Amino acid sequence: MEKKTSYAIPIVVMILLFGMISFVTNLASPMGDILKNQFSIPNWQGTLGVFANFIAYAIMGVPAGNMLGRLGYKRTALIAVTVGFVGVGIQALAGVAASFGVYLAGAFIAGFSMCLLNTVVNPMLNRLGGGGNKGNQLIQFGGTFNSLCGTAVIVITGLLIPQGIKNATIGNAYPLMFAAMAIFALAFVVILFTRIPEPEQVAQKDAEPLPLKGLLQYRHFILGALAIFIYVGVEVGTPNILNKWLQNPDAGFFPEGVSAEAVAGSVTAFYWLLMLVGRLIGGIVGSKVSPRAMLAAVGMLAIVLVGVAIFTPASVMVSFPGFNGAQGFGMNLIPLSAALLVCVGLCTSVMWGGIFNLAVEGLGRYTERASGLFMALVCGGGVLPLLQNGIVDIMGISGYQASYWVVVAGFAYILFYALWGSKPANK
Repeated sequence: MEKKTSYAIPIVVMILLFGMISFVTNLASPMGDILKNQFSIPNWQGTLGVFANFIAYAIMGVPAGNMLGRLGYKRTALIAVTVGFVGVGIQALAGVAASFGVYLAGAFIAGFSMCLLNTVVNPMLNRLGGGGNKGNQLIQFGGTFNSLCGTAVIVITGLLIPQGIKNATIGNAYPLMFAAMAIFALAFVVILFTRIPEPEQVAQKDAEPLPLKGLLQYRHFILGALAIFIYVGVEVGTPNILNKWLQNPDAGFFPEGVSAEAVAGSVTAFYWLLMLVGRLIGGIVGSKVSPRAMLAAVGMLAIVLVGVAIFTPASVMVSFPGFNGAQGFGMNLIPLSAALLVCVGLCTSVMWGGIFNLAVEGLGRYTERASGLFMALVCGGGVLPLLQNGIVDIMGISGYQASYWVVVAGFAYILFYALWGSKPANK
């Protein structure tokens, strides 16, 4: 009788790497506020760290897919964690050099690593789960750990800056950067000694990468790639603008004695925490509910939540849990619109796995190539938030809520993809 192969260790390794993607990526957002104050730069320049991180996907996405097809999952993952170690290390050196440019270079290099890791972990988890509902279920569980790390890095950053964001420097984030470098080093050792199943074409050393033209014949994949571009943009833009809106002193949401930065950071962390909850639920029900039905349901709910948030006056307040600096954890009054935007995290939580699962369905040997192209379009996480920030710069305080029309349009397209665009037109 043939012995059944256990993939428990590869699954655990891939889920851990899923968490590192969020840890390093989400660090760029609070770092933007630190850089803004340390170097006295405009708001849009503070966002360049996030932009540099995501624009690396546009450059590295397709080569990453080629690399995965030629080198396989294991060697690609080893290269990815090595590049990540270097990228975060350069960001730490920016604190010693007191250089904004050095930090951006580090963020750009770290973006290459995140792109490579995303290229590996998504198709790998889908493959280990056998595709379909089971593959989607594994991606959702990976996303749960991803959200946990994303929430943790924002909360920990706030705890490392007791003197307030206006007095913070890159040095305050050193513990997080050193922790990330240590995890990358540990991941390298674990992956090096872990057996990971590889795609078939890796065994063919002289095989040429599959032509991109063949992949572009799949309509559901092309529309899905665009959906990923839009999804990452709205997933990042929703909490990014929310955090800036709440802590803006011109908005006047909080009375004297309340730390706007602390409250804004903790409220934004709830967005990522709800993503964790949503992904956990998605992982539990993923084997019973189709990715198409799940994506359509959360797409409709997201449109409703953001639409109501846009039209609700900022003067309508509700109590919401969060940290208030030295006063610790408690209830604070925030706009109802902000609370509704936090709830959007439940919707965005399962979108990545659903879109990826639907887009690569039936691609067969093109899956690795498709994953690389997907990663190129993750750059939407740097483009759409920049567009939202542009609207804020033009309109002022009222622009914060108005900028979410960009998010509504994005969710409308994702709903379209779930209902129609994800249906394969060819076999």
